[in-house]
Amino acid sequence: MKQFEIYRNIRKKAVIFGLPISSFALMMICVVASLLVIIFSFSFWIIIGASFFNCVLYLILIRITKKTQLLPISGRFPELISNRKYSGFNYEQDQSI
Repeated sequence: MKQFEIYRNIRKKAVIFGLPISSFALMMICVVASLLVIIFSFSFWIIIGASFFNCVLYLILIRITKKTQLLPISGRFPELISNRKYSGFNYEQDQSI
């Protein structure tokens, strides 16, 4: 009988064309803006420039996504989430004695 591996990476970030959702949205906004520029000022050099700009932007976004050191994101979520009201008392032993 064939066995299937359990997919455990369901909680990782969603990726479209190798980009996270926010980077993909930025890319699509730039594509739509460049299409508007091409439509309202129809020129061969504008078409070449817009295509080149979109390709370079895609490569830059891919490189930023691959190198996580460029965008340090740390401490977004707490270690422990609790509904208890914080009293401010510390019940541990005092280390200074």
